[in-house]
Amino acid sequence: MSTVKARAIYGPDKTFQKTEITRRELDKHDVLIEIKFAGICHSDIHTAHGEWGPVNYPLVPGHEIAGIVTEVGAGVTKYKVGDRVGVGCMVDSCGECENCQQGEEQYCLKGNVPTYAGVDKYGEPTQGGYSTHIVVVEDFVLRIPDNIELDAAAPLLCAGITTFSPLNHWGAGPGKKVAVVGLGGLGHMAVKIAHAMGAEVTVLSQSLKKKEDGLQFGAKDYYATSDPETFEKLTESFDLIINTVSAQLDLDAYLGLLALDGTLVNVGAPAEPLSLRAINLIGRRRSFAGSLIGGIRETQEMLDFCAANNIAPSIEVISANRIDEAYERVLASDVKYRFVIDISTM
Repeated sequence: MSTVKARAIYGPDKTFQKTEITRRELDKHDVLIEIKFAGICHSDIHTAHGEWGPVNYPLVPGHEIAGIVTEVGAGVTKYKVGDRVGVGCMVDSCGECENCQQGEEQYCLKGNVPTYAGVDKYGEPTQGGYSTHIVVVEDFVLRIPDNIELDAAAPLLCAGITTFSPLNHWGAGPGKKVAVVGLGGLGHMAVKIAHAMGAEVTVLSQSLKKKEDGLQFGAKDYYATSDPETFEKLTESFDLIINTVSAQLDLDAYLGLLALDGTLVNVGAPAEPLSLRAINLIGRRRSFAGSLIGGIRETQEMLDFCAANNIAPSIEVISANRIDEAYERVLASDVKYRFVIDISTM
């Protein structure tokens, strides 16, 4: 085992502290990655604050990881020392179930191993990217294209794939009208990706304060959901709505914005239960769905798509000493649009 520097939180109401954690010795198919940058995801905050269930503290979050390969196991064939790589929300799965065999490891029937707040096949708790190094089996490592900077690449490993996957699955493209609810870390990526896919994109945000940004990212229209006239004007307008916010919404109002056979997809995960009226699905053969990140194959496809289309998240790079401040600012929607930790400051 090796000891590496990290930032950990020791309880739901605590602040981040300097610490050291251990990383396992390399197994045959393992890759050792020196982490250069780690994105801050809203999921990190939910987990760190214990909002999604019991947490085994101390916790080192971080599942938007970009870095450099520094060592490989004897059986590794996909990567070599010096390669630019990333790690997303999971670091292993059973590899044998029907979903894993189809390249949908995020839906592993035995449960995938999350990058942090999980338990690996050795029975050890997983700790994430707010650290200087990580050891990951090669099948769960992603190759970062050369024309994507490492700091910008980090948020693609969650925010990028979380929005790319439903847009890809539900066929966003030319002739499709797509609405994105919320223009935050996830939402701004959804706009950029949907636009690059050729869809006509509309942003639905609580206010118009980010309208200029939304249009710059590729949206054709931008509406304030705090204005009741928005829902009247846009009735039955969209083929696909991607809801990126982790808050309670009036789902019936948003379902009313879908055209025949339209789909509302939740990628935000509010802690509270959601409710809707079935008649709002039945009346136009609409669907209400959810989507969880993407498999490893699709995540690599997303990275290559972003490289080919010059898509990168809008980021603010911070030092490791500012994680608590960043969490507060995310909760206050005071970031444009994703915080990324410079791990050299660890």
